[in-house]
Amino acid sequence: MPGPLEGTSVVELAAIGPVPFAGMVLADLGADVIRIERPDPGPLASTFSQVPTTRSRRSISINLKRQAGVNVLLALAAKADILLEGLRPGVAERLEIGPDACFARNPALVYGRMTGWGQTGPLAGTAGHDINYLSISGTLSAIGPPDLPMAPLNLVADYGGGAMLLLVGVLAACAHASRTGRGQVVDAAMIDGSALLAAIVRGALAAGTWREKRQANLLDGGAPFYRTYRTSDGEFVAVGALEPQFFAALLAGLGLDSEQMPGQQDRPQWSAMQETLTRVFGSQPRKHWEEVFEGTDACVSPVLSLSESLSHPHIRARDTFLEMAGAIQPAPAPRFSATRPAPPRPPVPPGTHTEEILEELGYSEDDIGMLRQTGAVSGTFMED
Repeated sequence: MPGPLEGTSVVELAAIGPVPFAGMVLADLGADVIRIERPDPGPLASTFSQVPTTRSRRSISINLKRQAGVNVLLALAAKADILLEGLRPGVAERLEIGPDACFARNPALVYGRMTGWGQTGPLAGTAGHDINYLSISGTLSAIGPPDLPMAPLNLVADYGGGAMLLLVGVLAACAHASRTGRGQVVDAAMIDGSALLAAIVRGALAAGTWREKRQANLLDGGAPFYRTYRTSDGEFVAVGALEPQFFAALLAGLGLDSEQMPGQQDRPQWSAMQETLTRVFGSQPRKHWEEVFEGTDACVSPVLSLSESLSHPHIRARDTFLEMAGAIQPAPAPRFSATRPAPPRPPVPPGTHTEEILEELGYSEDDIGMLRQTGAVSGTFMED
């Protein structure tokens, strides 16, 4: 059946990181996403079949340094509900594809802009990556071992604070546009998003319950009942026994007498409690603890590798992953009861749908030939 975003048209300017992730989610949910590729997409294009974030798109290659190419993009924007771009501030305007140019063609367009620093501010025009946005927002200072702040892959700023907030923003703006007929610019910045995701930490800091010291707090590895432990075979288990009843189940599974253990919230005794749990968990292999805690509410789980996770019964039961083009990929999420989207389609080489899309825009065969000869577009064409 059609997904919840069936009938939604999206134009995505090819980028890296959060923009293609956002495009993937919109496409997974049923939107018609057209990805605008550069004429020379670079070495990463050869690995397209292995990149989940480029799946389920149609692709057209446009040279935005040619006026005819700019006109093609503006024609696409004229028919779109959403446009996504991840250029540095001012670049889209210099290319004459910025918000004003697009709104002149389509006043209801939602123009989603994804950057690290945002469209304004002293750092707006400078380069950066996930770790930099995390560091300036203060979020990175709370993550990692005591002696070293450590970025949690690029999940917090790029995807959580970037792509996810971009998605929320453009869908909210679409809801507004459907009511008013007026589009708008969505300025999604990874520095803002990474700060927003740390709201609970900021709240605890303001309340005096969070110490500005890593692994000294409830959720950062400081609490002995919310951290990982090494097992005797060199593997790990994750413990998340936050509530008292779960903590009691943890102690029972470990064979520890609760009467002889410090109180769960006795922070001065956390170090001693951690030493005890380290010793007990380290006395048996991971498989032993999996069997001990299976079916309990102790909130103890094995730390599975990326490969191991594929065979876990719960993962398999929910079909959390799928295989596509020879690669294992996460399945679309979330799930819908009434508008379950079609399975995702494999990624395609850049420019695969160039001619098809131009024909939909009303370009004649001669027009397409001229665009091709002048280098304004490239990609797949019917044989002459």
